[in-house]
Amino acid sequence: MTDHAHDLESVRAATERLLTAAAKMDNAAVTQSSRLPGWSRGHVLAHLSRNADALVNVLRGRPMYSSAEARDADIERDAPRPLDVQLADLRDSAARFQEAGAEPADWSRTVELRNGVTDAAARVPFRRWVEVELHHVDLGIGYELEDLPGEFAEREIVFLTERFSGHPDVPATSLADGTHAWSTGRAADAPEVSVEGTAADLLGWLAGRRDGSALTVHGGPLPLLPPL
Repeated sequence: MTDHAHDLESVRAATERLLTAAAKMDNAAVTQSSRLPGWSRGHVLAHLSRNADALVNVLRGRPMYSSAEARDADIERDAPRPLDVQLADLRDSAARFQEAGAEPADWSRTVELRNGVTDAAARVPFRRWVEVELHHVDLGIGYELEDLPGEFAEREIVFLTERFSGHPDVPATSLADGTHAWSTGRAADAPEVSVEGTAADLLGWLAGRRDGSALTVHGGPLPLLPPL
């Protein structure tokens, strides 16, 4: 069973790592491109702040965003802000998320996220942890997939392989990092493709952060994964 209290603490620690690293930037660096196409580092920071507030909405039974257009407009509005404003917003919104997570609640209840996606409330802190860790990498300021906590990397690989499990366009695929093994893709009696590599490279491929060129593939080409 997911331990939401453990994950809330992990979110807190990951947020502090990000804030400490981002504070070393200057205003010019915030305007530079992130590793996400079309987004500056300011876009990434603004998204993280607004995502924290959106997940507060989820925990309190409100729509995650009023609309997709409003979500995008808020990020565009906040992206150009100077570094000190970005960091203050990120810290304050993170505190609001922690406060919402500390409220007495039925963590087994089902909540609704974007686009009709539902999940157990207890999984919301992990989803926030994903946002903080992967977008820290996306900032391109020295934090890499190899720096992710081992527990997080393993759980995110499980999360993503489950997401693609049963997908008709993804061949039955086995994955291994030398210690752990996973499977994903459409149902089959045996894997059609096997993929081996480090946890960082596997996670990077599954999460769309790396092209998979560092992975070893047997049985066919590296599967083309649908967008997240």
